[in-house]
Amino acid sequence: MAGMAMFASNLSSEIGLKLLLSPLNTNVVVRTACCSVAIVLPVYSTFKAIEMRDKKEQQKWLMYWAVYGSFSIVEAFTDKFLYWFPLYYHVKFAFLVWLQLPSSDGAKQLYTNHLRPFLMRHQARLDHILELSHGELDKFISTHQSEIQFAKELLGKTLLSVGSILQQPTQGRVVGTIEGPADQVETSESEDES
Repeated sequence: MAGMAMFASNLSSEIGLKLLLSPLNTNVVVRTACCSVAIVLPVYSTFKAIEMRDKKEQQKWLMYWAVYGSFSIVEAFTDKFLYWFPLYYHVKFAFLVWLQLPSSDGAKQLYTNHLRPFLMRHQARLDHILELSHGELDKFISTHQSEIQFAKELLGKTLLSVGSILQQPTQGRVVGTIEGPADQVETSESEDES
């Protein structure tokens, strides 16, 4: 029985690796794997670090998010060119795994050796840009307060309407059918008879 479980485990691992590493038509699989490794697993790990109040784990995941966010900004501008390269998503997947591996501690290495020195060098300029951005955002919000209030009210009314439609009982109606006004159908039939 244990041999059968070992065989099934090895078989599924082998199939998974073949699917992941096969360069033909696997972009969807590898992109999904990238998303899972880059976001889903770190979100859960960050949640656990916060809930367990583990300062070391919190710092680890803060460094990861800083590096991943920086990588995402660079990728947003270069992805249109890079995705043409063979095995681009495979390399990206390997990079994302490397960032999180405890044995390599890639995120900490990149943060300590590259991101932190860059941000320290440009901190004053970045703070100034953020201050200007916040000021412009405040001006925009105060200038367009009435439009923002209108949009909030419209969204609220829409959500209430959708909620009431979803909560209405389907008394005798078949869900998914199109119903027209019944009295018009009857009237047109009676006119045809006369």
